[in-house]
Amino acid sequence: MIPRPQNYAPTPHSYVPNTSLNATINLDEEVKLTSTRAERDLQESLAELFSIIVTLDELEKAFLKDAVPESEYTEICERSLRQYKALLADETIAKEFQGLEEFKARWELEVPRATERLRVGMPSTTVTAGSSAPSQPQQQSSSSNNTSGVLILEATQEFITFLDAVKLGLLSKDQLHPLLSDVIQSVNKVTDKDFDNRGKIVQWLITLNQMKATEELSESQARELEMDIQQAYNGFRSTLT
Repeated sequence: MIPRPQNYAPTPHSYVPNTSLNATINLDEEVKLTSTRAERDLQESLAELFSIIVTLDELEKAFLKDAVPESEYTEICERSLRQYKALLADETIAKEFQGLEEFKARWELEVPRATERLRVGMPSTTVTAGSSAPSQPQQQSSSSNNTSGVLILEATQEFITFLDAVKLGLLSKDQLHPLLSDVIQSVNKVTDKDFDNRGKIVQWLITLNQMKATEELSESQARELEMDIQQAYNGFRSTLT
């Protein structure tokens, strides 16, 4: 007897589909880019850094076009810079971020204004003396004189506090940068004059801003810093006479 030809390839064992098994892939399910909570937090932090950088660049453009008031610009810029520094204070985030130039290259970011602002670490309104200082009419009331006196006293105290910190050997970025920021901000509230050696305050702020949080100045740098800020203090005092 001649066997009837089969319509399918023979298999060594018969196969019966098991309809009780569910598909392992759900096409409607959202694909997760991270598998752990730590990885997800890291990606969210990097996304936030990306947003801060882009926001800063747009903010700088708007400020240059006078499209945003100085007070609003200063507030947004200072907040963005604080958030940027706070995020990078985390070692895991900083390691993945690598550096601003590396991060920009990875994501093809063209943000020259934000790059400069992050390098300086301060709003443009802080770097350049300007409208933060109150106008000084020739005849002042006693209340305005009292206000000016308080601001002068505060600025003087900020100078002294900073110089004392350097003398005591507090030489790391996270110790000195906040104190020197207080100096320039208090000075700007008193005068809009570009007094002798004011630029040295700004330059040291930039130098400190580019250091790692726990990095310390050398002894020679500390001596130079103390001398520069003392000269700036003398220049500040000369504007008050």
